[in-house]
Amino acid sequence: MWYVRGYLRRHFHALRLLHGESGRPGHPAIAGEPVLIYTNHPGWWDPLVFLFVGARLYPERMNYGPIDAEALGKYRFLERIGFIGIDPHSWQGAARYLRMAKAAFARTDVLFWTTAQGEFADPRVRPVVIRPGVGHAVAAAGGGIVVPLAVEYPFWSERCPEALVAFGPAIRIAEYPGRSAEAWTAALADALAATQDRLAAAAIARQPSAFTTLLSGKVGVGLAYDGIRRLKAWWRGEQFDASHGGVMEAHARGEQAEGEA
Repeated sequence: MWYVRGYLRRHFHALRLLHGESGRPGHPAIAGEPVLIYTNHPGWWDPLVFLFVGARLYPERMNYGPIDAEALGKYRFLERIGFIGIDPHSWQGAARYLRMAKAAFARTDVLFWTTAQGEFADPRVRPVVIRPGVGHAVAAAGGGIVVPLAVEYPFWSERCPEALVAFGPAIRIAEYPGRSAEAWTAALADALAATQDRLAAAAIARQPSAFTTLLSGKVGVGLAYDGIRRLKAWWRGEQFDASHGGVMEAHARGEQAEGEA
């Protein structure tokens, strides 16, 4: 986690969690529950963002999740931090995914992450289509909760992009007895789309106050140019602020301090 935290800081301006609706917390309470978190899949960064979010918000849980076996072959370090390779285009891969999900639904000390779209997809594409295996896994579970999570990587005012995440409402599986796998797939797709829409609106608004900052990253242009700017600020007796937004960054830092408190 020390490496993941530093790696995200170097490549993102901030990692932000959207506040919940109606003043509710931005992430659901999951104490004592088996949990499957299913997500959209906008980019390469998703597994590391999931790992950080899980460790930051639910430190008592271990993180596991399937990943394309071919991709895992290129990034073996992901296997060491909880991601398990499957072939998403074969029956064997589908069967292994269902076995993994069944095992996760038998435990209350893990988070089971699933990129439900199965392949990279722009976060604004509608309708949202998810793999049927997710619906089958939830339909086969005897209990627990399933939670949608939306992710985006927009550019705001800084050189590095933002990593934005938003949880949708937790869905208690036991409240829908007898729901078929197909019905679950449709319902989960709708819930994920609604969560993505809410995050998209917040991303377009560019208001850091709508988010809790989980991690602050890079600001400024670069070492040489920022060094010149720092010297000029010192010469004028001013405090140097490397961020392009200045006021926005001060507000974001306040949000982070409030979230950590």
